Amino acid sequence: MRRQQTRDGYVEVNTPQVVDRKLWEASGHWEKYQEHMFIVEVDEDHAREKAVNALKPMNCPCHVQVYNQGLKSYRDLPLRMAEFGSCNRYEPSGALHGIMRVRGFTQDDAHIFCREDQIEYETKKFINFLSNVYEDLGFEKFAIKFSDRPEQRSGSDAVWDRAEAALKSATEAAGCEFELNPGEGAFYGPKLEFVLTDAIGRDWQCGTLQVDFVLPERLDANYIGEDGDKHRPVMLHRACLGSFERFIGILIENFAGKLPFWLAPRQVVVAAIVSDADEYCREVVDLLTRLGIRAELDLRNEKINYKVREHSLAKVPVILACGKREVENQTVSIRRLGETQTSVAPLDEIAQSLKAESAAPDLR
Repeated sequence: MRRQQTRDGYVEVNTPQVVDRKLWEASGHWEKYQEHMFIVEVDEDHAREKAVNALKPMNCPCHVQVYNQGLKSYRDLPLRMAEFGSCNRYEPSGALHGIMRVRGFTQDDAHIFCREDQIEYETKKFINFLSNVYEDLGFEKFAIKFSDRPEQRSGSDAVWDRAEAALKSATEAAGCEFELNPGEGAFYGPKLEFVLTDAIGRDWQCGTLQVDFVLPERLDANYIGEDGDKHRPVMLHRACLGSFERFIGILIENFAGKLPFWLAPRQVVVAAIVSDADEYCREVVDLLTRLGIRAELDLRNEKINYKVREHSLAKVPVILACGKREVENQTVSIRRLGETQTSVAPLDEIAQSLKAESAAPDLR
């Protein structure tokens, strides 16, 4: 994701975990979202009152603060700012659901500061970005929902009219069909929700794109236009995977645990058939690790059939078995997940083959 975002023109930032209450009040989150925030009170030296802070439930106000450092020109826009932001939200205990819904999570969050006439282009660009990422991860189809103004919101009806019209027009210009999702927008703007269906038919809202005229106004973000006057940028809130935790859960279920080789957290297990092969197995793991392959060692005093069965149940894509013959010939016996036959290949040859296979789709 970092590589994809860098290619797409994003600059990566990091913002604080604990943020002063004043910023949340200015942004409107204290009024509209406080019940979902973890509040932190701190005794400051020589202060009459406790300092009230909150763990950030989202990154947007902090990104506006970064944007506000220094003067911006219309030539600087669009400015695409991304963060793998760690967020905390007080979800009701009954809503928690494994890693699919948690109170602490990481977002592939980003904000695009642009002019109003750039909304259409940036929307098309993001939908194309999201489509490519989803395809690489094994999802060729997704649904789009258009969520308009909720009952509890910031900004006037006129501002909402502009935001909804701009997002709807941009989505249609991108050639995307969408389903209306009335009243489910964020409190500061309408949004597109990108919905994936997992292997057992459940829908998960992962990616989002939100058009926001409100937050730049509330936090006094501006740029100098061609006319020399100050103007408000439009803020596009966007996430592709959404919660990393949730997306990992969706991936595990979609592939029934059998993740593609490039994506598997444990790609190779090197298992010794006899103890005389232990040192050779260590050399094999060292070689694979140097090549960037996620390899682990299994030198337990167990029969090789037991090891193969155990690692197969754990969905390890490749098991390399080494005995006396492999040591003498500098080869390995290869067993791939789902296959019943074992093949033998020279160590250097299989190492280079696995290196090529381990590359992410965008590097091939």
